[in-house]
Amino acid sequence: MPESALGRGLEALIQDSQEEEEKKASKKNETKKKTTSKKKESKKKSTQKKTSKKDNNKLTPQFTLDVDKIDEIKEEVRENPRISLWSLKSAAVFKYMKKTIPEFSISNEASLILDEAIAKKYPEIWELFDDLE
Repeated sequence: MPESALGRGLEALIQDSQEEEEKKASKKNETKKKTTSKKKESKKKSTQKKTSKKDNNKLTPQFTLDVDKIDEIKEEVRENPRISLWSLKSAAVFKYMKKTIPEFSISNEASLILDEAIAKKYPEIWELFDDLE
């Protein structure tokens, strides 16, 4: 996130982040066109096939596909979907909104913003959990 957005509020931070992601996506799309069909076929095969802990398929450079872990995580989050965050500025913004906007829900707003940001930043992993919606 660019430092120039600091102090301009949550909306400015999110907007700047989205603009950065759009620029990155545009650059990726230019180079991706050549390998799109190969990746789609590879992804289709990897999601159809169950993998063992020893047989991990690459998902992204940082992450590997482990179907056993995915199933385990799905069970865990069905029981407890709560996460905790620590952010002074975000907490201050949300508390201000809670005190000034009738029926404002910090949890709902944080969930919407976080879901959108995570889906945008990690689309391949996000899709692995589409059935949780």
